Formats: sequence, structure tokens, C-alpha cells
Amino acid sequence: MNAESANDADSTPGTNDTNSTPRHARSVRRGGAALAALLLAGLTGLTAAPAAQGAEGAKGAGTADGRPAAVAPHSARGALLDITPVADLSRAEVAAFLKKGEFGTETVRYGVRAYRLTYRTVDTQGRPTTATGLFVLPKTERHRALGLVSDAHGTMVHRDYAPSVTEDFGRLIPYLHAAAGKAVAAPDYLGLGKGPGVHPYMDARSAVTASEDMLRASRTAAHREGRTLSEDLYLTGFSQGGQVTMALAREAKRGLAGFTVRAVAPVSGPYDLSGEEMPALFDGRVNDTSAVFYLSYFLVAQNRLHSIYKDPSDVFRAPYADRVEQLFDSHHSEEEVLPALPKTLKELLTPAFYERTQHPTGGLKEALAANDGFCDWKPAAPVRLYAARGDTDVPIQNARSCAATLATHGVRAPVLDQGGVPHMESLGKAAPKIARWFATAGS
Repeated sequence: MNAESANDADSTPGTNDTNSTPRHARSVRRGGAALAALLLAGLTGLTAAPAAQGAEGAKGAGTADGRPAAVAPHSARGALLDITPVADLSRAEVAAFLKKGEFGTETVRYGVRAYRLTYRTVDTQGRPTTATGLFVLPKTERHRALGLVSDAHGTMVHRDYAPSVTEDFGRLIPYLHAAAGKAVAAPDYLGLGKGPGVHPYMDARSAVTASEDMLRASRTAAHREGRTLSEDLYLTGFSQGGQVTMALAREAKRGLAGFTVRAVAPVSGPYDLSGEEMPALFDGRVNDTSAVFYLSYFLVAQNRLHSIYKDPSDVFRAPYADRVEQLFDSHHSEEEVLPALPKTLKELLTPAFYERTQHPTGGLKEALAANDGFCDWKPAAPVRLYAARGDTDVPIQNARSCAATLATHGVRAPVLDQGGVPHMESLGKAAPKIARWFATAGS
């Protein structure tokens, strides 16, 4: 292992809108909580609803040089349907954007061009649908083959917070890695960005298919822009995206769109829902605001897949039972959702369901099991697990549990403790270190 520093190592084995401050940098801490918790935090923050990106081309617009956008003539998964330029930043503009997001800028070497890709994928039932994602290219020599970083974002409730739509928190990591010299594929997931339907929050299976199909679309988009991607793939993601990263990495054993995974570096992910994250919601390790927000989101979204309840009143107390499903429709922002929810889980849940969460059964048990176990395999590529002991959204025990599980397969995945910082800050501290590691790992 090429260690970051002695202080980082845990003992566990094994559009040009650069004046728009990233939501991460101005997120509101309500009730003392760093909103990015539960069954996967990564909340973009509590601010005004996303502004429209007026500088973007209309849907179906051409590429930056005015040529028609690529349109897929067939229905194959990952087929590119549309490519729309959304940003063109100089090196100095990228550095300024990252600095506003409280990210280090020492790895910034290039300017970037970003595009929204619309591509074919499948929904939670395996039926054809479409999704969108952000594809970012560094302004390097056009003959140079680029390694590809797949970046999985954290929890978002409003579809317009997605990386391909709003130049905000969701673009910090894509811009960071592209400015360091790699191409970046950042899927919006199903039901976010410009994709149809409602987001199936915490459904790792559909997040993986959307992410893998984004890789296919990215290869086509790179070719369309006169660039070439190498076979080298680097996986990262934050919070909910940390779980997605490990789930996507596991798919590498059967191949990932022709790419070879070189390094895996998730940040503050809830890898152990049943053993660590769910208990932490109730024992005080996760702050109350985050626990209420994320458990509400999880139950509503997972009920569409696993039949946790027949009527919201089976789970939620009045008056929340009458409003909770509408709040998580991909069209409400966090500042609209939070005031409509109670302050504690005991105020949110019926006594019977509160008791059930202590010993999950039925659809709840199925939902947790379906989204657990992504550390229980043997990766071929090196894995580093970034986390923070000060995180009260996704406690560091999730990373330690993942490392211990990987160790049973003979894999040493170090837990790199970013210190006594809250959830969102763990990403700001870890991301530049990951960019430096990706610059040397495996290629």
C-alpha cells in the first residue's frame, strides 16, 4: 500500500457558473446534524432549490464544436442517445470552484469540459428505460488515451441536484478527477437528472446497472468528441455512492463494459446496513435529523420494491403518514422536506413499527438484505476505505465492518480515518488523496 500518511491509517486491517458557491460549502446544519446520514448519506445540503443552467444547450443540442449530437440507432444497454455540453472551465475556474467547495486544489492540472449524456439502461424490473449522467473530459492532448473514473454520488432528493443538471456539490468530484487528467463518468442514477420516474433510493442493483451503462455511453461520447478511453477504470463514490462503488466493483468479476478496475476508493459509505447503519440510527451514533430524513426516504423508496407496508399509517404516525410519500417524489428539495418531518424517530414511527426496526422482518428485512453484502467477496484491484471517526451520518464502523469482511477473503483494505470531522467534510479531506492515488494506481 502506498500509505497516505501515518495519521490517516486506521488500525483496522484488511456551465461556467463559477460564482455559484457549491451547496456543500453553504449547507445548513439543522438540529446539529450534518445532513448526509442514514442508509446512506451524502445529502447535497440545505439550500435553495437548484437554479436552471441557462448556459446549457437545449436537449438534443450539438456538441461544443456545433456538430449534431450522437444518437443511438438501437436499443442496446448503454447506447448513447444524446450528448449536451453543460460546462467549459479553465484550470483557474476549476480551482476556484473546488476551493469554494472546500476541496484541496493541489491535483488540478487542466481545465475541463462537461457533458450531459442521455443513454439507455434498465429499470428496477429490468425493463428498458433511460437515464442521464455527467461526463467530464480534461483539456489534455487529444491523442492521449484517458483512464476513466466512475464517481457515484451521495443521497439526493430533488432530481435537479443531480450532477448532469446543476453545477453544484455533485460536480466537485467529477471536476477534481478530470482536472487531474482522467475522464469521469458520474451517473445520475434512475429517476434523477433528466431520467423518467421516481428515484429508487438505496436500490444498489439499479444504481449498478445505471452506472455500468453510463460507462458504455461514456466510451461512445469520448469517441464522439475525438477522444479515446483506455481500459483503465477507477471507482469512487461518497456516502450512498460508497455503497454503490463497492457493489459496482463486485460486478468487475464478470466484466464492466470492457474496462479493467485498477483501484477502488469509496468514501463514508453505509456498507453494513443491517449490522451497523440501522442500529446506529437508534443508538445515538447517527444524529436525529439525519436518522429521520434518511429512514423516511429509505422506507418510502424501498416499499415500492419490497412491500414494507400496505398503507403509510402502518409505519408512520399522523400527520406524517399523509405526507411522507409525496415528499419523496424527486420534486421536493431538502428545505421543503425537512420542516415537514418530526425531530426524532419515535415521533416519526408508530410504536409497533419502531419495535419492528429493532428486529426487522418481512419486506424491511428483505430491503436491508438486498442492499447488504457488497464487501463479501475478493476484489482483484486494491481497495482503500475512506471514513471519519467524527461522522454522525454514516459511522466509521461501516468501513471497519467492510474491511473485516474483505479480510476474510484475504484482502487487506485499510480504513483511512479522516479524523473527527462530520460526514460532508470527510469527502473534502479524502477526495484529493484519492485523486493522487488514482494518478499512480495500476496504470
